[in-house]
Amino acid sequence: MARYKDYSYDQGEFIPIFFDKQILAGTFEHTLNHLIDEEMDLSVFDERFRNDETGAPAYDPAILLKIILYAYSRGIVSSRKIAQCCRENVIFMALSAHTQPHFTTIADFIASMGEDAIDLFRDVLLICDEMKLIGGEMFAVDGCKLPSNASKEWSGTKADLARKKDKMEGAIRRILKKHREEDRSQRDGEVEAREEQYVATLRRRVKKLKQFLEINPDKPGKSGAPLKSNLTDNESAKIKTSHGVIQGYDGVAMVDHKHQVIVHAEAFGVAQEQELMVPMIVGSCENLRAIGKPDAFERAQLTADSGFHSEKNVRLLMERGIDAYVADHQFRQRDPRFKEVDRYKERHRREQAVVARKSALFLPKDFTMSADQRFCICPAGKRLYRNGGNVVIQGYRAVKFRGRKTDCRVCELRSQCLKHPDRTQARQVHFFLGRSASASETFSQKMKRKIDTPRGRLIYGQRIGTAEPVFANICFNKGLDYFTLRGKRKVNTQWLLFCMVHNLGKIHRLGPAVS
Repeated sequence: MARYKDYSYDQGEFIPIFFDKQILAGTFEHTLNHLIDEEMDLSVFDERFRNDETGAPAYDPAILLKIILYAYSRGIVSSRKIAQCCRENVIFMALSAHTQPHFTTIADFIASMGEDAIDLFRDVLLICDEMKLIGGEMFAVDGCKLPSNASKEWSGTKADLARKKDKMEGAIRRILKKHREEDRSQRDGEVEAREEQYVATLRRRVKKLKQFLEINPDKPGKSGAPLKSNLTDNESAKIKTSHGVIQGYDGVAMVDHKHQVIVHAEAFGVAQEQELMVPMIVGSCENLRAIGKPDAFERAQLTADSGFHSEKNVRLLMERGIDAYVADHQFRQRDPRFKEVDRYKERHRREQAVVARKSALFLPKDFTMSADQRFCICPAGKRLYRNGGNVVIQGYRAVKFRGRKTDCRVCELRSQCLKHPDRTQARQVHFFLGRSASASETFSQKMKRKIDTPRGRLIYGQRIGTAEPVFANICFNKGLDYFTLRGKRKVNTQWLLFCMVHNLGKIHRLGPAVS
């Protein structure tokens, strides 16, 4: 019969642990520990404390920074889990010297960083520059839209939130009226308790809505129409992504091409990226100037995707003399390598229409214009007659056609042809013929000519290999799938710390090998 060694879970043993022996050379935690102790200036935190003569001693900011950055590198964001790791994980014990800071101390340290996080980010950036990890020849700017610790259900203009408040107050009145009308002796006690609890919840929400509406005005939009506010985090925004609409922030980064080092990072609570180009360039210049590179953008190239494209941005870049390559929304349509992409877009458009249970609208390409440009034929076989032969739209000449009301009113394809068939009487179609001779060339058109050249496409093609790996590392490898804090200041701190961890990883992997 087989025999096994005796063992017992009831026994215990004291194991000596030397913290410095647990931080092994060649590991990320060893690089992190060395840089924070020897290379980074943490004196910015000294002004927080006035306990040199009285008061309890505080946790060393170096200890807190080490465990937070190491936790972020392992995808641990919660301050409670970081505090738990300091009690249970030997690496966290070693980095914190087993001081076991409370989770509230960790959370307060992150939330109160503010401008100090920018100084720390620049310290890490300076180390990257000293190790020659920053090339300064090409930069790429891009953003990553992430949800925040806010509910999109509590978003809306002041009018929307006021209607929601009135609806809740109406629900409270109906429940209370129901209670008064019915005999309480005949009511189910459990149902009554549930309804009373629901009324108490509604009252708390109504009170919260009233306080918000009294203090916060509507956020103005570019067009003058109010933007949607948010009750839990009014600095966040409703952002449209490929996974639907989220309530969150856009974490934007300016990345150097040589080793994908982030030279500037900032989180913005805006829905569109067009207005973020200027603050990213300004912030990048300030960071690079702080590490001794005052004229970085005068000799460097800048690439950005179509999300950052606007006439205002392109004009600014050209007037500043920045060699920029910013794609417009028709960039791929003009690329000969994507000449057949429209057939896939058409199939996708019709598939989405089936999912939405409505027909896909006819596009101008579904209409056939006659050779003499006098009329065009719609998908139903009816004629649309020209009502404008010399129309200029945004600098381009176009021929305009309009259908007969008598044909469109009774057409079986009306729902597929008109976006609003209930109020639109007849379909109109424009066929563009080319650029107007009288129109001056816009800055966007100059950028199109520049980026459509073989050299322009080659340079712009390097954007993907520069910016996208950064967000893959932060969001997938490091596990940042949402911001856990509220308010732009705190969210920006969290985004800066994750970008700092990314740069520290570059120092750990590439620094020693670079002369």
